[in-house]
Amino acid sequence: MRWLVTGANGFIGPTVVERILLRGDRVRALVLPGTDAAEMVALGAEVAPGDVMDGRSLEAAVEGCDAVLHLAGLTKALRVSDFYRVNAGGTANVAAACAGARRRPVLVFVSSLTAGGPSLPDRPRREEDPPAPVSHYGRSKLEGEVALRALSGRLEATVVRPPITYGPRDRETLPPMFRMARLGLVLKCGLGERVYSLVHVEDLAEGILAAAERGRRLGPRGSEGLYHFSDGGAHSWEEVCRAAAEAAGRTVRVLTLPGMTSYAVALGCVLAAQATRRPAFFSFDKMREIRRRAWTCAIERAERELGYAPRFSLGAGMRQSAEWFRAQGILGGRALGRRAVGSAGPSEGR
Repeated sequence: MRWLVTGANGFIGPTVVERILLRGDRVRALVLPGTDAAEMVALGAEVAPGDVMDGRSLEAAVEGCDAVLHLAGLTKALRVSDFYRVNAGGTANVAAACAGARRRPVLVFVSSLTAGGPSLPDRPRREEDPPAPVSHYGRSKLEGEVALRALSGRLEATVVRPPITYGPRDRETLPPMFRMARLGLVLKCGLGERVYSLVHVEDLAEGILAAAERGRRLGPRGSEGLYHFSDGGAHSWEEVCRAAAEAAGRTVRVLTLPGMTSYAVALGCVLAAQATRRPAFFSFDKMREIRRRAWTCAIERAERELGYAPRFSLGAGMRQSAEWFRAQGILGGRALGRRAVGSAGPSEGR
């Protein structure tokens, strides 16, 4: 069996590629021209230079594949329009390439829990709940899902909506947490408890492959063919940060930033991004997600239809992740990054 993985050299991609290769299948990794593909080569994947915004490169990459896993996308952008151009338009391009292939592959789109929207503190979001995204990132991911539904008569496609994803190779969620753990202090934006679902990247990778092989497919309407993955729990921000700190061998206390202070921090990040021309992850769009009380999701459908069974609890996942960072020589070092941020939003980890 041959698989195409877009965004293969991002955070989630290498873990997915490893899992496929361990099965004895073949992988074609779509990577942006000029970017480092050394890890893909080392893993044994076939490298296909291409861009989800380039229809011709997608047509060539898709040809001969049995399944396409679409992971490529933007989690931060200088302009709001970039989210829609890449996350919605790029997904539409991938879907069109699959629908136009001589042998049409199954397509799995890795969307985001933000496409569905926040949950209630006492009720996890379910796949059948009407979508209500609150950020441009979430809306752009939902538009990508709509593009797949528009081709449902010509395309076998499934959508997965992960929550906060963490683990080895993470460069957005864990580095700031570990850096704050070194300082003995973590930041929380806004008063009141926030609760989140999380998923370890290895559990997510297994879920994505299960969705490709055993998942139901999208129709023009309804929630069939849509799946959530998580570790099955609902975790407060304090619990998440303390689990990361404990894995790093530290103890921390939580400092709550009032709402206006959080917006001031976001403004500083936005102004810095404009000055450096490098997009900031902590932005006003991110604040739209952070200010919500709950981002949790139910996984009963994935358990029932896919046999999904997460292996990593929050504590075990953080310990395994910390061990990976230590083995890379970057836990506690400057390579963890220079940013210290507050409460995470659910779009991290794509």
